[in-house]
Amino acid sequence: MDFDLIISGGGPAGLCLARALSGCGLRLAVVEQQPLAALENPAFDGREIALTQHSAQLMRHLGLWDRIEPNALSPLRDARVLNGPSPFAMVIGHGLGKHSELGWLVSNHLIRRAAFEAVHESLRKNGDITLMDGETVASVRTDRGVAHVTLASGATLQARLLVAADSRFSTTRRAMGIAADLHDFGRSMLVCCMTHDVSHEHAAWEWFGYGQTLALLPMNDDPVTAKHRSSVVLTLPSHEIDPLVTLAPDEFNRQMAHRFEQRLGTMTLASTRHAYPLVAVYPRRLVGQRFACVGDAAVGMHPVTAHGFNFGLLSIDNLAGTVRAAHACGCDIAAPAGLERYEQTQRRATRPLYLATQLITQIYTRDTPPARALRNLALHVGERFTPFKRLIAASLTGGR
Repeated sequence: MDFDLIISGGGPAGLCLARALSGCGLRLAVVEQQPLAALENPAFDGREIALTQHSAQLMRHLGLWDRIEPNALSPLRDARVLNGPSPFAMVIGHGLGKHSELGWLVSNHLIRRAAFEAVHESLRKNGDITLMDGETVASVRTDRGVAHVTLASGATLQARLLVAADSRFSTTRRAMGIAADLHDFGRSMLVCCMTHDVSHEHAAWEWFGYGQTLALLPMNDDPVTAKHRSSVVLTLPSHEIDPLVTLAPDEFNRQMAHRFEQRLGTMTLASTRHAYPLVAVYPRRLVGQRFACVGDAAVGMHPVTAHGFNFGLLSIDNLAGTVRAAHACGCDIAAPAGLERYEQTQRRATRPLYLATQLITQIYTRDTPPARALRNLALHVGERFTPFKRLIAASLTGGR
């Protein structure tokens, strides 16, 4: 079958790219290994996605925002960074920016569902998207004129442009011969939803404790019980995470309250628990001959700076703009010059923060006495240096 563009991966990035390009006269295909039922109704996976103001605007433009229940959109008004047992925190307040909140928090499975619904609407309206669920890409090759894709089922596809949107460990990117720098932090994060006694006041916490890292992502109060509710993230060496996933709920609640030093009062598990290894990935190229990467396939971030999906949306916006502009003027949508401009734009936007994130994780997860003292000093200096906090606030809001 012939298409103008094939997207390998039907997660949020792949679906959003299909949505962004639908209606402009291109024949699009999305290849996704999950069955249709899983795409229609994604399961809760524990992850809350922090969206910048710019990302929220992109989601509105793509038609995703209004498909998410208002109570599931939680404002992120402030951010607090803590070190060790000290109650002192560097506070990044929403007053440093132009909005009443720094950004928003939305469950990952709700974004996935909204993206599928938006694509389904585009399919009904424009008829230009072919969704191949339950399929995987077995092999790819490109030449000067065409990208050739063979599926595991044996079907063969051709397109003018092939796009990888199949995770940070993209097999499609690897099949194109593009290497990636990978950093395994040797740690895993446990994520779940918990209710608690003390209000979070819609402030996110990033708490670099001794021997652990804790994050608190503020959700709206539970709609049934009206209890304060948050997405809780605990990062530990991987072998310490596994037992916590299956720990009896009562004991888990007690341990989590203890890890938070009772600052939230009683804490109660309100969801399933999920564990993910912490691995950051940055490809050495984002494009190739009739090929481009978007989403996590373009950069797999450590979650400490909460920019993973934001960079994914940015890559979709940049690549879709490049493709639409080329198509509108009758040019090749996979022309090397256009793909190189996309790569340069995306690397300028992501590379500095990717490297800064690597540095932050190294400094803030070391537990030697000098490292602890340095972190403490950095937070106190940062709290008093308003221009620095404004810079962080601009990053969190997606200021450009």
